[in-house]
Amino acid sequence: MIEKTYDAAAIEPRIAERWDEAAAFRAGAGARPGAEPFSIVIPPPNVTGSLHIGHALNNTLQDVLVRFERMRGKNVLWQPGMDHAGIATQMVVERQLMERQEPSRRRMGREAFVERVWQWKGESGGMILGQLRRLGASCDWTRERFTMDEGLSRAVRQVFVDLYRKGLIYKDKRLVNWDPVFQTAISDLEVEQREMPGKMWSFAYPLADGPVDGVSEIVISTTRPETMLGDGAVAVHPSDERYRHLVGRMVRLPIAERLIPIIADEYPDPEFGTGAVKITGAHDFNDFEVARRHDIPLIALMDAEARMISTPENNVPARFAGLDRYEAREMVVREIEELGLLRGIEEKVIAQPFGDRSNVVIEPMLTDQWYVDAATLAKPAIASVREGRTVFVPKNWEKTYFEWMENIQPWCISRQLWWGHQIPAWYGPDGEIFVAASEEEAVAAALAHYVTNGTIDDAEARRLAEDPAARDGFLTRDEDVLDTWFSSGLWPFSTLGWPDKTPELSTYYPTSVLVTGFDIIFFWVARMMMMGLHCMGEEPFGTVYVHALVRDKHGAKMSKSKGNVVDPLELIEEYGADALRFTLAIMAAQGRDVKLDPQRIAGYRNFGTKLWNATRFAEMNGVRHGEAVDPAVLTLPQNRWLLTELSRAIAETTEALEAFRFNDAAGALYRFVWNILCDWYVELSKPVYLGEDEAAKAETRRVTGYAIDQVLALLHPFMPFLTEELWTVTASAEAPRRTLLCHAEWPGLDYRDEASAADINWLVDLVSQIRSVRTEMNVPPGTEARLVAVQPDAEARRRLEGQGASLRRLARLATIEMAEAPPPASVQIVLGAEVFALPLEGMIDIAAETERLGKAIAKSDAEIARIEKKLSNERFVAGAPAEVVAEEREKLAGYRLERDKLVAARERLRG
Repeated sequence: MIEKTYDAAAIEPRIAERWDEAAAFRAGAGARPGAEPFSIVIPPPNVTGSLHIGHALNNTLQDVLVRFERMRGKNVLWQPGMDHAGIATQMVVERQLMERQEPSRRRMGREAFVERVWQWKGESGGMILGQLRRLGASCDWTRERFTMDEGLSRAVRQVFVDLYRKGLIYKDKRLVNWDPVFQTAISDLEVEQREMPGKMWSFAYPLADGPVDGVSEIVISTTRPETMLGDGAVAVHPSDERYRHLVGRMVRLPIAERLIPIIADEYPDPEFGTGAVKITGAHDFNDFEVARRHDIPLIALMDAEARMISTPENNVPARFAGLDRYEAREMVVREIEELGLLRGIEEKVIAQPFGDRSNVVIEPMLTDQWYVDAATLAKPAIASVREGRTVFVPKNWEKTYFEWMENIQPWCISRQLWWGHQIPAWYGPDGEIFVAASEEEAVAAALAHYVTNGTIDDAEARRLAEDPAARDGFLTRDEDVLDTWFSSGLWPFSTLGWPDKTPELSTYYPTSVLVTGFDIIFFWVARMMMMGLHCMGEEPFGTVYVHALVRDKHGAKMSKSKGNVVDPLELIEEYGADALRFTLAIMAAQGRDVKLDPQRIAGYRNFGTKLWNATRFAEMNGVRHGEAVDPAVLTLPQNRWLLTELSRAIAETTEALEAFRFNDAAGALYRFVWNILCDWYVELSKPVYLGEDEAAKAETRRVTGYAIDQVLALLHPFMPFLTEELWTVTASAEAPRRTLLCHAEWPGLDYRDEASAADINWLVDLVSQIRSVRTEMNVPPGTEARLVAVQPDAEARRRLEGQGASLRRLARLATIEMAEAPPPASVQIVLGAEVFALPLEGMIDIAAETERLGKAIAKSDAEIARIEKKLSNERFVAGAPAEVVAEEREKLAGYRLERDKLVAARERLRG
């Protein structure tokens, strides 16, 4: 017997255990012989991470696809794993050392610290994978990979060596985002632009040779005065008439007392500030490009902690040495003012780059780093999308991809960390670089090099080769590690065993689809495209489905500072994983952000409860599951109607999932399950079960069981726990389930009885309209009404005769009559070309109801006027948060809709 209520908290873990025991999600489980492969690689979450709502959306959509294709009999692999998350993990472990008052990373030493990180990973890391299992993710958990495991590390080393030998990896001195706290380069993804109150200072740089045509100085504006000590030039736009005569002249750089040129370049905006900009090539990304174009010196001002340095090369006065950059800023402004060269200070809001983990302002720094020639690798990746071998869904994201790839800069892949893949490069005594997959290979290459150039003789080479202890100081390994995006760029093939030629690699690469957020198109999707094409000669995936953001119910971006972050684990505890999954899927319209309201989740939990209760109702009426149904032999119109509508729902759901329209698929199922199966069909079945026709009962029991089975299969990708449980408990000794539901065959019914469907849908529409009128007119629920068909045609007469009993019962009608004209004091209902009348005289007080509706309309009018006045206020629209304005517009639309209904109801009474 099915339990009276569905207890998600008790049932979901039990179902998960059942799947585990059956190894239900192993690669190829449930596949038909010779089946087409279908594979997805999970976007690897950070080993430090915990499930957030974005993860929940991303993995729900992947799981829907995976379960759908598994039920279609394909050879499915959903490859799980985690990213080692260099900075995040190192930060967590260093903080732990500090809290426990244990030796710091540097006191501990590299080898001991890395061991400590591995220990932390074993004890505390990877919690998110368990949380994904709680969500119902049907990955092949036996194949879990980690970007630092031995197999993936070998792949990383091989790719690095290969790219280096082909000239696609090189070392260079360029500007990077530098985090002064972690003292490492970081990627653009780890930089947050924040609007902060700041100042714009204007300084005068005197012309070195005195006034020219009455001009004695050029004024620049800057938000970072301390960087002026590293200026290499002042730039003006070639078309700026104010400065054209000064191009080529020299100015004296105050404080540093150097002479720097005035140059012409397209970069300065004549309309911004004074139109003249200082060029500090070693501390600004735009300035760096200008400096390179004009061969301007790159003058470094700071050390790894963003403290000022004074060297003969940078000409910074010794009094600045050791100052924090902000202390140096104050001193520069003070000294400029003392020199009489301060020309203005403007308060303004400035976008500043912050490290997302260190929470300090990032400093553009000129450092030696390892780079990938991304422009060369990007060319085939661009062609893949242009020529349609990889497709973005929605297609508009292709534009974002092209804009990035066609303007791609060298990719900085080195990080000044200890946790990560240490760069496989060794330096000889003279600085010569030897890149190899192992130290032994590097030593062999170094010995060959130094013997060839005569630095060492053959005997010394043999001694070094045979005695590792003698090599001390011979080669020094690069201390840097690789950017985590480098290893995750190999994810679609390294997780399948590359560089070995494994069966999994030949079966599941290229993968079928990638599901990801738009924010990592540049950082991950582009990397995988470039690496997959280079290493495998083939695109890593055929489709990139890009989902939108999950926002709060008002449409605002979730953030801890706003206090509107939603914890998916708390939602699962309260409503169950199925309800959360279905909510995310039905709201995941392509190109539209998901506005998540917990009340919506509660509503979709009720949807699951509705199906549960309908299945209990069926069980109490002796419904039989697991039996085939031949629609051609069915005698009852409602059964032929049900299977017709079921066939339509199957087709609509299948088509929508194939096109990645998750919301349309979920919406089609919601409408069929709630409205047709659990509502109208149950109502139409009740008289059959209460009647004496045993053949009709048997047919209805068989059809009901078949329809519920099909619904469980259709809903399984969205609500796997509830459907698997119902699939199990509805089995019987006479009709046992041959498989778990997750391995059951995807429904394929193709049946249409348009005549029966039209008849029953006519009945449903008419009853719905009658019920709506009764509600609008405040007709007492228990009162039986008269229905008058006005000049019905032959088709309407046939339907009234055939469906009369159901119509009277469902619409609470005392009689159904026919007339040439509507009776007095009746409300008219138009259904297609037919007109029906519902006489209200004697059922309600028409005058009182008319007065009530008038008051309700007046109240709606007042609310509409109030909101319209607010929205017509330009200051409110411009100044209020976007989500508040959107909420007011939604309220206005709601009041207008309510008013329209009230007016229609009053007009019906008047009519």
